[in-house]
Amino acid sequence: MNTLANDIRALTFDVFGTVVDWRSSIIGEGRALQQRLGAAGGAPADWPALADAWRAGYFSTMAQVTRGELAPDNVDGLHRLILDRLLPRFGLGHLPEAERDHLNRAWHRLAPWPDSVAGLTRLRSRYVTATLSNGNVALLVNMAKHAGLPWDCVLSAELVGRFKPDLEVYRTAARWLGFEPGQVMMVAAHPFDLAAAQRAGLKTAYIPRPDERGPGGPMEPVGDTHFDIVAPDLGALATQLGIA
Repeated sequence: MNTLANDIRALTFDVFGTVVDWRSSIIGEGRALQQRLGAAGGAPADWPALADAWRAGYFSTMAQVTRGELAPDNVDGLHRLILDRLLPRFGLGHLPEAERDHLNRAWHRLAPWPDSVAGLTRLRSRYVTATLSNGNVALLVNMAKHAGLPWDCVLSAELVGRFKPDLEVYRTAARWLGFEPGQVMMVAAHPFDLAAAQRAGLKTAYIPRPDERGPGGPMEPVGDTHFDIVAPDLGALATQLGIA
């Protein structure tokens, strides 16, 4: 086992985009909802565009909370706020409350990437594995049950009362797991998340997900950020860490 692999005791994971395919899942949920409603659902909505706008709204709304421009809320609450704003734009302003709530909870039912469950199972055989997401605890627990994600522990920025990339989120996660920051590796598909984890003292593993925003979709630029490991998927990460 190499020195880096030997020094690490725990792996913390970004979830949306890194472990689960949020975009395809939301598109599928939306189309299924509209098919179920039939004629009452109105003209078919542009679900890929709605999914992209919903995700983009999450980041901008989260930033508003961080700046004190919106009242603090968990990610379920932020997702619902954004959804209610988007539905009229996509010809879905007529959706009743029950259907809005069901659609909003689609984020609890996201499908894993094909490598995620097997990769996490291998990684968990040696390391403590935990979420470290801005998603609220209930969302992450429900997602794990739905997708069969084998976490040892579900940690959320909700428990810290802040959102990533606030450095305290990463430091607190290491402390809760009983390790020094340098004994924890943050695993993510997003360079901004990993750059913050580095500043907090964590090791980093970059897992590019080129299809996160659809085939040929834009990827967050890496810039001059250096990662301890770069791997194409979680199985490859396990291999690089010496796990058979």
